[in-house]
Amino acid sequence: MARSRVILLVIAAFISLILIVEPLISSQQYVLVSFLIISCTFLPFMIRFERRKVAGRELVMLAVLAAIAAVSRVPFASIPSVQPTTFVIIVTGIAFGAESGFVVGALAALVSNLFLGQGPWTPWQMYAWGMIGLTAGLLRHTWLMKHTIGRLIFGFMAGILFGWVMNLWYFVSLGERVGMAEIVAYYGASLYFDLAHAFSNVFFLIVFANSWVKILQRFRKKYGLLDQ
Repeated sequence: MARSRVILLVIAAFISLILIVEPLISSQQYVLVSFLIISCTFLPFMIRFERRKVAGRELVMLAVLAAIAAVSRVPFASIPSVQPTTFVIIVTGIAFGAESGFVVGALAALVSNLFLGQGPWTPWQMYAWGMIGLTAGLLRHTWLMKHTIGRLIFGFMAGILFGWVMNLWYFVSLGERVGMAEIVAYYGASLYFDLAHAFSNVFFLIVFANSWVKILQRFRKKYGLLDQ
């Protein structure tokens, strides 16, 4: 019975979202549509995380990791797309799971932009980094995350996909329809920055991933933090 109610609520929410989004798209309110969709994807993870019995020391651990991920972005601000933030989010997902990875990724974007500048792009960064942490957590028991080469592949792809998601913000902010030629040109122009992000992820994962994952997993087991 409870599962049936959940399914009905999901279906009702999906239909409501379609009914709200369709007229907004027709009137070319693309920014509002994007914020609405991103907010709807945030809510399930935040609600699920809130319903878990999270101890104070576990919240402190996630807050520290989010702060490290955020502050580590600031010294590299002068080097476009190069920062250890994505690396910290990935290892958090590997060590503590999908929900923790999502929370740290979303908070890292929000906190780091307090130093680098908030704007309409912040929810997109929160979404992109949150989904990287979520995916890393979902895959943490697979071959991809248990072996160095798999982590490097994931880190490289995460850097590319992060850039692609953020490119969508540019087109949404225009408030008008764009052609395929403009899309290809813009994605081609951003390739340098996407590759810089991807290769920096690979570098940080090669140098620090094994030691960070071992330390965080040791903390998790010793103090019983964020057990799934």
